[in-house]
Amino acid sequence: MGILLIVMAVFCVTAIGSLQLKQKNQTYQNREAALEKQIADETERSKEIEDLETYTKTKKYVEDVAKEKLGLVYEDEILFKASGK
Repeated sequence: MGILLIVMAVFCVTAIGSLQLKQKNQTYQNREAALEKQIADETERSKEIEDLETYTKTKKYVEDVAKEKLGLVYEDEILFKASGK
């Protein structure tokens, strides 16, 4: 009878430990998935920043800024402005 109680106690402790480990494993898997998504998002963001950096080094960027922010145009360009009506 005493051996049966010891076996039952060991079984219960093992079962409880197993359940706790499964819960921890699920938590870690969820955390891993969240981190992988964050890595993917940051990789995409990094690519966008690299693209912007490349664009800012082009003549097209300089022209766009000159036109939009400074209102500059080429000598041979014709501007059409909308009337305030």
